[in-house]
Amino acid sequence: MQAKVKWLDNNTFIGRSGSGHAVVFDGNKDGSIAASPMEMVLMAAGACSSVDVVSILQKARQQVQDCEVELSAERADTVPRVFTKLHLHFVVTGTNLSEKQVERAVQLSADKYCSVSIMLSGSVAVSHSFSVIEAATAPSGSQQQ
Repeated sequence: MQAKVKWLDNNTFIGRSGSGHAVVFDGNKDGSIAASPMEMVLMAAGACSSVDVVSILQKARQQVQDCEVELSAERADTVPRVFTKLHLHFVVTGTNLSEKQVERAVQLSADKYCSVSIMLSGSVAVSHSFSVIEAATAPSGSQQQ
């Protein structure tokens, strides 16, 4: 895997992945135009885990309609300001979802599949939780337009 990061101006950079995708990073504290590199790492952990959770639930034939992960992290007070704690809370919405299946999907992502959070867990206290929401259904006899 390869990528490049190029300085644009001030503390703004553009990253280009080997697959041709681009993302803007901003190291400015005030007036930033993009996420910071640490915010990107945080979001990467959430995206990686979410891909796993949704995929595992779909393979288990669960009727997933939405999956959102709420991320929170704590950082060291001194330089380097690395993450010291990271928590991923999954909010999974669907029809007749099995809480056991959601728990299993989150656990498999945490222990086996999510490269980002597993890599971080070598030096960061990573924890996971989840909640399941039953999707609202349209009342019978109603028509969608």
